[in-house]
Parts: sequence; structure tokens; C-alpha cells
Amino acid sequence: MKRAQQRGIPPLIVQWLDAYGDEIYDGKGACVVYFSRKSIRDLERAFGRSPVRKLSEWLDVYKVEDSATSQVITVGHRYNRLKRK
Repeated sequence: MKRAQQRGIPPLIVQWLDAYGDEIYDGKGACVVYFSRKSIRDLERAFGRSPVRKLSEWLDVYKVEDSATSQVITVGHRYNRLKRK
């Protein structure tokens, strides 16, 4: 995960994103994985509220994957809301 390392995103957050993140398709052949309110609640149930709260600064992370090959295109921080259709 070179992009995550370049942007200072811990590997634990990327693993949580894979396991608990929600997916939306962007309509251009890619899938965006992000933390929604539901996925954050699932994280709190799995790991407890305190650890999730301590790592809350990283819960604005998203990952873009190719929908055909599941290859990671990029990882980054969300500054705006995701547009869902």
C-alpha cells in the first residue's frame, strides 16, 4: 500500500476499511470503500468504543478499487461528502 504509506494512513485503518467499510460504485468502473455511520457502529461493537474513538481521526479515509480486478487505485482522506446515487 504505497499510497496509504505516502499519505500517512496506518495499515490497521486500511484493514478495518477492508473488513468493515461500505462500498459504492462510481459508475466509471471503480468502487469506493469508506466508513459510514453503520460501519463505524460495527467497529465499535467489534473493538469497543474507546479504541475506535481514539482512532477517529482516521475514519475519514476512503479507498478506490478497480471493480473488475479489486486492485487498489488510490487511498486518501475525505474532505467532502461522497456523492451517492
